[in-house]
Amino acid sequence: MKAGHKQVKRMTGMMRSIHWVNVISMIVAVITGLYIANPYYQAFIADDAVDKYVMAWNRWGHFIVAIIFDVTSIIVAYLFFFSRFEKPIFKVVPTGKNIKEFFEVLLNLLTLNRRKNFDSTHADSFNSVFFAVFHILLAWMLFTGLQLYVHGLASGLSSIGTWWPTMLHMVTDWTIQASGGTLMDVRVSHHTVMWYILTWIAFHIYYQVWRTIFWEEADIAIAISGSKFVKEDKA
Repeated sequence: MKAGHKQVKRMTGMMRSIHWVNVISMIVAVITGLYIANPYYQAFIADDAVDKYVMAWNRWGHFIVAIIFDVTSIIVAYLFFFSRFEKPIFKVVPTGKNIKEFFEVLLNLLTLNRRKNFDSTHADSFNSVFFAVFHILLAWMLFTGLQLYVHGLASGLSSIGTWWPTMLHMVTDWTIQASGGTLMDVRVSHHTVMWYILTWIAFHIYYQVWRTIFWEEADIAIAISGSKFVKEDKA
């Protein structure tokens, strides 16, 4: 630890676990999703036909990580409002203080740290809004993905009964009209939003590295150790 700095807790063990589970799940979802949309590799030709279930395995992997995202999204949504550690909801409410902080953080980024009129000790409004946008995009991916999934259960039957397709239709059919009116619109929307999320991830990684370099507060270590370091007069 640098002299004159103090360690500040920023992420709990639960939050860090969710973060890295989502990282791994996102990688699997992108790889399998791209294959489902356009198969870009195939099984070895020499394999027996009975052993070739490449698309099935990709669809299975995609569905499993989607379920994981469902679970983590519910936990994140709960913590967003009721966390005893830090409630992000208070930072996204458009109060005068939050709006001012949002633009101060944005100006800090645009001016390459030449203007820093905000406290970087804890989560700021810019980062809170940024993460809220990510989870909105992720929620859209989950609803449209489940709509594409239930479309494959056209008979209204499933291995666990008719209640499962019925419930999915009730929860996700609205995405058809919201996407443009057809199932193909849902598919295109699902694929397009994936690129928005990848853009979000690219900026997220860049911004964390940027903060670590310019602020010198070890922000990049938050997702690993749960802590960052700030000057003692700020902590």
